[in-house]
Amino acid sequence: MKQEQKNSQLPANDLSMKIGGKAFIFSASIILALMIFSGILTRVLPAGMFDRIVSEGRTLVVNGSYREIARPNYQIWRWFTAPIEILFGPDNLTPIVLLIFISVVGGSIAILENSGVMKALIDFLVIRFAKRKYALIVVMVAFFMFITGFVGIYEGMIPMIIFVIPIAIALGWDSLTGLGISLLPLAFGFSASVTNPFTIAVAQKIADLPLFSGAGLRIIFFLVIFALVCFFVIRHAKKVEKNPESSICFKEDEILRKKMKMTDNAMTADANNAITKDQWRALIWFTSWIAFAMILVIATARIPGLSDLAFPLMTVFFLIGGIGGGFFSGFNIAGIGRAFGKGVLGFLPGIILVMMAYSVKHIITEGMIMDTILFRASELIKQTSSIAAAFMVYATTLILEFFVGSASAKAFLMMPILTPLADLVGITRQTTIMAFNFGDGFSNMIYPTNALLLIALSFTVVSYPKWIRWTWKLQAAVLVITSIFLVIAVKTGYGPF
Repeated sequence: MKQEQKNSQLPANDLSMKIGGKAFIFSASIILALMIFSGILTRVLPAGMFDRIVSEGRTLVVNGSYREIARPNYQIWRWFTAPIEILFGPDNLTPIVLLIFISVVGGSIAILENSGVMKALIDFLVIRFAKRKYALIVVMVAFFMFITGFVGIYEGMIPMIIFVIPIAIALGWDSLTGLGISLLPLAFGFSASVTNPFTIAVAQKIADLPLFSGAGLRIIFFLVIFALVCFFVIRHAKKVEKNPESSICFKEDEILRKKMKMTDNAMTADANNAITKDQWRALIWFTSWIAFAMILVIATARIPGLSDLAFPLMTVFFLIGGIGGGFFSGFNIAGIGRAFGKGVLGFLPGIILVMMAYSVKHIITEGMIMDTILFRASELIKQTSSIAAAFMVYATTLILEFFVGSASAKAFLMMPILTPLADLVGITRQTTIMAFNFGDGFSNMIYPTNALLLIALSFTVVSYPKWIRWTWKLQAAVLVITSIFLVIAVKTGYGPF
């Protein structure tokens, strides 16, 4: 009887966080248009390539070695099969790991939702922080920005969004507020890096600069962006708290809002009594494994060989935590299997979008025009003034971000070419790295080809169009601020080298 009660607590197909049909179609249409545009570029631009050398296990572009080559026989129909081809290409490991990760997270969270553990956890946290809501926003923004800006952990923190969104809903806000205190600071902290080993360290090493040199100006920039994000999120949270229907995702949040709804008595209740003994055991098990995963990610962030294993191990820990949590909360194997399967199906649209996003880079690479784009940009940079050159580096990184999401991969592709160009046009190498970092990071929150953005949104009810509608003003403000800092860097000879 006890088992029947637990299995009937929440229908498995009634998941809180899943992409709606219209949102999926709209997002898929945008990415499809970018796939076609990339395919057209392979027919318009000449194919070309730089020579490459392997240094310390990394492949670097050889500056001055660009040459045009014969156009490959890349047929049009392959533009549309690219999302499948990425699973069998030479760089297939990363997308496969991400797709498995999304599936496991979706299934594990569905188990916790079905057992009532997820709601119990949110109730517990809301009771703890109900009277310190805005202080909570500042603390969480600071935490997420520090993790990415100083430690460089981005991908490993994305799953935290799953827990932050319901907390935001239960505190009287919306899913956008939840993303504002998790996804935004993660991405903006990465962009405002001070000692990020995957952007600053890699780029400075290639440019022959002292490790983490020039941190003073980067710290100032980090604090400015931190203040901007806090202001933006708190302003939105107060607006939604005053009028919930003013949120552009109000209707989408209704299901989750009803599940997370707490009475006034519950808000003043003892947090320890908000969770049953079975739920406590399930929570301790699940959170222990997730905490272990977070510790692992942080510990291995600066060790290249081990950092590559962090994401697969996190997937395993999520799976163990979710299945174990189901057993501790009273589910049998069949109940866990049904919930897990429904959870995976609920996240299937997100999986499809990620595959499509990765295919954009695949199309450009197969058409052999990636190096052509970089070469043409470098030729333009040669002919500009120092300030214009800094902005050209910024723009070039923004363009390549459409096709290469990895910051370190772009650094190995671009910095060997940009470093001597910086010396030629009279800007310091530190300024070049700053422009590169600006272009690499902030665009992660705009481009639908960024797999991590799509993964993060797939954990919520927020569609890509609504995300852009909500953040465009913030992005415009960031564009102005980064431009000001670039001018300052050029005018002051930021460096000194």
